[in-house]
This record gives sequence, structure tokens and C-alpha cells, in this order.
Amino acid sequence: MKLRHIFNLAIKQVLRHRVRSLLTLAGVGAGMFLFTSVQTMQHSLNRVIQSGADDTVLVVYRENRFCPMTSRLPEHYLREIQRIPGVEEAIPIQIAVNNCGASLDVITFRGVPPATLSRYNPDLQVLSGSMERWQSRSDAALVGEQLARQRGLSPGDTFEAVGVRVWVAGIVSSPLQQDNNVAYVHLPFLQQSSRVGLGTVTQFNVRVRDALQSASVAQAIDDLFAADQAPTTTRPEKAFFMQTAHDMIEMIHFTRWIGLGAVMAVLGLVANSLLLAASGRVQESAVLQTIGYSRSAVSSIMVGEGAVLGLAGGLIGSLGATLFFYLQSYTIGNEGLVLALIPSLNVTTKALTIACALGLVASLWPAWTAAKHPLVESLRR
Repeated sequence: MKLRHIFNLAIKQVLRHRVRSLLTLAGVGAGMFLFTSVQTMQHSLNRVIQSGADDTVLVVYRENRFCPMTSRLPEHYLREIQRIPGVEEAIPIQIAVNNCGASLDVITFRGVPPATLSRYNPDLQVLSGSMERWQSRSDAALVGEQLARQRGLSPGDTFEAVGVRVWVAGIVSSPLQQDNNVAYVHLPFLQQSSRVGLGTVTQFNVRVRDALQSASVAQAIDDLFAADQAPTTTRPEKAFFMQTAHDMIEMIHFTRWIGLGAVMAVLGLVANSLLLAASGRVQESAVLQTIGYSRSAVSSIMVGEGAVLGLAGGLIGSLGATLFFYLQSYTIGNEGLVLALIPSLNVTTKALTIACALGLVASLWPAWTAAKHPLVESLRR
């Protein structure tokens, strides 16, 4: 029997029992919505940590400090850092964030010297507005595209957060995910607006000439300021991200169990639905065998029905989750590190594949049950 005939019969069986099919699809869709949401969180975290760090960049932070609100370093450290052998460039950064703990809807401002930003981050692309407008106005901000979409901002708008009111000079995009979730402002403006005072910054980002020099340069920086008023801890950017995102990593790793539970629920739901269908269609299966269908064909129809239910439910759940995250633009932040929950085509495709596979696996036992009954006994029932 041709595969398309089996598939057509499977679809007809699904459509014949509308109430049962709709309830099954609703359950599968809910399970795959949850699974896709968990996978979106994990994918977004990996993208920030793995692709958002540069092996040649070091982060100089105040020793034994974690929240940007408590890390305060003298800005004059910059000149001494630049004289250390192996340092190619350094930039002071002041960070202001509305919440240091792990929370939703985090707004982060980064204050940088206006003349240094383009040179230090050449991959920063202005989508709308202009860099010149940002440089010419002290209260101007370059807003990352994710933050702009979340807040509905465009060039010429003003918005206020963390007690800082800025004028949007442009919307920017960058290969580094962190740049797309923050607002860049002038360093002196943020120092005054956040009341930390001129001459004080949160951290220094240091680019070394060779990644092999990272450890020696980091040690040299910490040794230089070990006995100073503000001792430092210098780490590679990736290690800094891992430490900063520790709470988020633990929380998101826990959600893997939720995703596993959603997968098991989908498996049990489809299997239960098909077992009920198999027990209710004993005579029908016998009639199909009487008119020439083999036992394997009867089983294949049941397997096809499981695949249809899994795929359709997966489409409802995974596409629903993708649309939800695209429209809502949720972010999770911790200690100034912002994680945008961005839907991904890879995650959606993975969810659809798993949903279809679950439907196939769940249908194996009901398919065997449907085909194992003796023909004469089935007709008598």
C-alpha cells in the first residue's frame, strides 16, 4: 500500500473524531509550547555567553563586588592600565541598571566616552538615526534594537529609567547580543545622572594584543592595584559573563526538567489517545483486513495518525511560543547582564521534529494493539 494512501487514511481518522483530536491537539500544543519556551531560554543564554564574549577582552571589576551599583573604580586607572605591556586598548564603562538581582524587564545604561565607542566597537551598526547626533548631544542614547523593540522606541523619542532621562539619537545593532539589549550614553552624563560622581566608573574593558597574553595582563592589572584604594579582579570576558549570569544559568538549567516533563506528558497523551482509538476501532480494523489491508497496513494507519497529531500539535505549540516571544520581547537580567529571550528558527524546527517523533513513538504500542487481534474475534466484537 502506498504511503500517501496511508497518510490520507490517517488524516481522515483524525478528522472523523473531532472532539478527541481537538483535545489531544490542545494537550500536545500546550506541552510543546512549554518545551519551546524552555528551549528558547536555553538557546538565548548560550548565545549571550558563547558568542557575546571575546577571547582578547578582559573585564576589570572592583574586587569582591558583583552588582554594578557596588563596583566603583577611579577613572584615572585607565592611564595606568594602558601602560601595561600587552594592552592594545582600554575603555572605561559606567553601568546603571534598575535591578541587580535576577529579574524580568531590566533596563541597562552603559556610559562610555563618546569618542571611543566607534573605535572600540567597530561592529556597532546604526540602523536608524545617526552616530553624529549621539556624539553632539550629551543626553543622547544609542539604543540596542532589542531594547528599542521592547520599549517601542525610535529616534527622537525620550524615555526614563533608573532615574536617567535620555533622548534617543539612534537604534543600533551588533553581532554581540549584549549590545542589542542596552542603551549607550555619554560617560560624564551617566556619572552625573546616576550620582556616582565624575571620575568614577563601574569597570574597564581591556583588549589585549594576543589572547595568549590575557592571563599575564590580567595578573599585572590586579597586582598594580592590589594595594590601592580600589583593588581589582580582572577576568576574561567569557568568565565574567559566566560569573555574572550564575543565577540565570542555574534557573534556566532547572527548566530543563520542566521541558523533559512536557515531553513525557506529550508522549503519554498521544499514546493514551491512540490506545482509546485502537480499542474503539477493533471491528473497523477487522473490516479493513477483510477487504485486503494487511496487518502492517492497519498498523501504519495508526502510526500515521500519531505522526499527524504530533506534528499538528507541535505546530500549534512551537509556533505559538515563537510568536509569543517575538511579540512580547521578554528580557531577563542579572547584575547588569541582560538576556533577551529571542525566538530562533533552529529551536522551532527542533520542537517540530521532536513533536513528530513523539507522535510516532507514542503510536507504536497502539498500532501493535490494533493489528494483533485475530480477524474472526475482531469481527465478532
